[in-house]
Amino acid sequence: MADVGQEEDFDAAKKKALKIGAQKVEVKDLKKAFVEEFCWPAIQCNAQYEGEYLLGTSLARPVIARAQMEFAAQEGCFAVSHGCTGKGNDQVRFELAFYALDPKIKVIAPWRDPVFYNRFKGRNDLLDYASQTGIPVSSTKSKPWSMDENLAHCSYEAGILEDPDTTPPEDMWKLTVDPEKAPEKPEYFTLEFTKGIPTGLEFSEAGKEKSVTGAVDIFTTTNTIARRNGVGRIDIVENRFIGIKSRGCYESPGLTCLRSAHQNLEGLCLDREVKAWRDRSITYDFSKCLYNGVWFSPDCEVLRDCIPPTQKNVNGRVRCKVYKGTFSVVGRSSPSKLYDMSESSMDEIGDFDPSETGGFITVSAIRLKKYGQMKKEAGEDL
Repeated sequence: MADVGQEEDFDAAKKKALKIGAQKVEVKDLKKAFVEEFCWPAIQCNAQYEGEYLLGTSLARPVIARAQMEFAAQEGCFAVSHGCTGKGNDQVRFELAFYALDPKIKVIAPWRDPVFYNRFKGRNDLLDYASQTGIPVSSTKSKPWSMDENLAHCSYEAGILEDPDTTPPEDMWKLTVDPEKAPEKPEYFTLEFTKGIPTGLEFSEAGKEKSVTGAVDIFTTTNTIARRNGVGRIDIVENRFIGIKSRGCYESPGLTCLRSAHQNLEGLCLDREVKAWRDRSITYDFSKCLYNGVWFSPDCEVLRDCIPPTQKNVNGRVRCKVYKGTFSVVGRSSPSKLYDMSESSMDEIGDFDPSETGGFITVSAIRLKKYGQMKKEAGEDL
């Protein structure tokens, strides 16, 4: 069993596994590896799928698969298994990771076995079976959606959520406070970044100033702050890798804050052309690699290697505010900033000679004048 930061009673889960037939159960703490090896690179390149999804589930799959394969090798297993459905992304993510890590491994996928899926056509059949055999499960027929939780997020899909016009019930959301019921006063905190990686968090608690520096502590504490202020909920319809559209609801409280703060700091520190190249050449493809489950691929390895050079100057502090479901930046500073307040000021000339801008505009207008002339001669409006 992988501990990737989900709120779970692992002792109870271990007892349950042994009770229903497992020969041996090992709980592996993967939180530090999850944050440092997977979440931090995603934050460094502002990874995001289809403009909204912060890839919380996708990020956890390779670290879980790696640990599962290590355990399989330790126990001399010739096969591994997973409980992913035959319509989802996770079957692809796990199995591509398994095969990359051990090309000779055999994979048992019950949800793709006709004997299994003809008997258990869906979640209700499985809930009936669990009830009949005395297997305790968290899902119920009144709350039939599936959930996947880790330190970065919690996802919800299936059941009543399959109707994209059904509003998620308020008691579905597990991590965050309803934004309308969040505190009436905003909460402030400061995140520090070194080479694009969060390395410090300063915040107030019970009237006392506190700080944390470890990767897991930073993520956990940012989560705590964001959760109590209702930050990080989205409800989307996305395109699964296998071609099916899917409605998913996600909570990514801490990840929302960390990614947004990092993105804001880049405005101060990152060169325009480096940022543009990174966004079009790394961020999109890296996000797609994560979503499609090809972390252990040559293309994803190259993309990961390209991230650090873009981040060497992304150092500084970001002052953040969370309030009733929103995150905003109220200030930022950096020792390696490219921003020059005097040069940017509208109240002083500084080292910038405004008269030189005329030549810049004249040269930039050459092709536009030619285009406008061509359209006019053709009798077409711009």
